[in-house]
Amino acid sequence: MRVDTIVLGAGIVGISVALHLQKAGRSTLLVDKRAPGEETSYGNAGLIQREGVYPYGFPHDFGALLRYARNNTIDAHYHWQAIPKLAPFLFSYWMHSRASQHEAIAQKYAKLIEHSVTEHDALAAEAGAQNLLRRNGWMKVFRTEKERDERLAEAARWKRDFGVNYRALDMAALKAEEPHLDHGSLIGGLHWTDPVTVVDPHGLSKAYVAQFEALGGRLALGDAGTLKQEGAEWSVTLADGSIATAKDVVIALGPWADVLARQLGYHLPLAVKRGYHMHYKPQGNAVLNHPVLDTERGYFLAPMLQGVRLTTGAEFADRDADATPVQLARAEPIAKSLFPLGERLDPQPWLGRRPCTPDMMPIIGPAHKHKGLWFSFGHAHHGLTLAAVTGRMIAEMVTGQKVFVDPAPFAASRFG
Repeated sequence: MRVDTIVLGAGIVGISVALHLQKAGRSTLLVDKRAPGEETSYGNAGLIQREGVYPYGFPHDFGALLRYARNNTIDAHYHWQAIPKLAPFLFSYWMHSRASQHEAIAQKYAKLIEHSVTEHDALAAEAGAQNLLRRNGWMKVFRTEKERDERLAEAARWKRDFGVNYRALDMAALKAEEPHLDHGSLIGGLHWTDPVTVVDPHGLSKAYVAQFEALGGRLALGDAGTLKQEGAEWSVTLADGSIATAKDVVIALGPWADVLARQLGYHLPLAVKRGYHMHYKPQGNAVLNHPVLDTERGYFLAPMLQGVRLTTGAEFADRDADATPVQLARAEPIAKSLFPLGERLDPQPWLGRRPCTPDMMPIIGPAHKHKGLWFSFGHAHHGLTLAAVTGRMIAEMVTGQKVFVDPAPFAASRFG
């Protein structure tokens, strides 16, 4: 099989890359070991985070570090045996999270974030998936005045510097918006009004794939590890034994991208944050109107078509280590006291893996040692948020167009 471009990895980022390439007139083959959207892209909070101009950093205050050291929180957990291997990444991540560094990163990162909603809107309209998008933003709720005041001051700075919009919610406003929360434990909230939420992230992935195929794009099962370069052509062996060839290939393998990149001679500092979710049926007539972050406790509740999704914070572990959903067990009773969650709807907790770089920014653009090789991974918590933006950027680079967002800050060469 001969195509113009092969995209390796059928998560939401790879799907968006393939769709944009097909739209640009490049015959494209999307290859993965599994069906599209069934790995990391399946289990997220469903947020297109227009407000997320600061990528998630590593805390620098002593109290938070001490709390994490005890290894008993909901928002962070680690496997002791993985720490020696992860230590260099964690130290670099911590250094990049210093206030001055984080601010400099945000100035670059915001150029991606500002297009996150408009680019998804365009793809969703073409794919007929607007029914999966909700335009009522998401909320942080607070239990202490200190946390409330700090987060509202931060939101005011972000509005001033980046134009993102929010509402400060007193208890009357919070009760009006979310009448079924336990208001006795809360003192107010913050409503980010610009983000769009997705009530079925897997459904959105499938809709984009359907549009990709409608435009002539092709799907295939295959092993990215079989990728080879012969002259000016790239080839990959598909599950049926056939060979697919192309002039260009895009690595969009998420948490597995560094394995293939390393085989090709690129030593990129990619690590993984793992996370879990579970769906619940609300009790009685309870309704959750917005996704809600219990800020001090570190878990997230999101209304989905499958039920109310409870998601946990980051787990630092080997990528392929056995699941240890202790954060979910810690979060569940607290979440049930905040919102009346009923029975579990999933047979077991879902585990996903977020691919992260130490500077918190994705790797988007050409591989500097090989002609026709492109990278598109490392989006951490913002894979869904930035998928459509990234897809357009890669397609514009591959086809030689002017790229609508300066790709230089996200080049792989920044790591040497």
